[in-house]
Amino acid sequence: MGVFLIRNLVNQKVFVGSSMNLDAMFNRIRFQLYGGAHPNKPLEADWKQYGTGKFEFEVLEELFHRDDPNYNYSDDLETLEDLWLEKLEPYGDKGYNEPKKSREERLRMISANRKL
Repeated sequence: MGVFLIRNLVNQKVFVGSSMNLDAMFNRIRFQLYGGAHPNKPLEADWKQYGTGKFEFEVLEELFHRDDPNYNYSDDLETLEDLWLEKLEPYGDKGYNEPKKSREERLRMISANRKL
């Protein structure tokens, strides 16, 4: 488990994400991209335009299992991903990520949806 990066070798744009199972996530993303079902449409469009050989998948940072079987790794993964997003800023011309919404923005969205 850990934080990963997908790099477009043509334009150097990157996508940063995290997963509890990196190997499974890489397989899932490839399957979605090949099938035209990836939720990130700009990444999918570049995948189709440049081809699979123009992308590399890499692990940025791994988390290792603790002795505690009840330990919840979700917060650790989210924090690590946020740190890498802050460091790499993979937005706009530099990447495929969308900036995360603040807590206040998320609460406003929830509130607006409840009024409907």
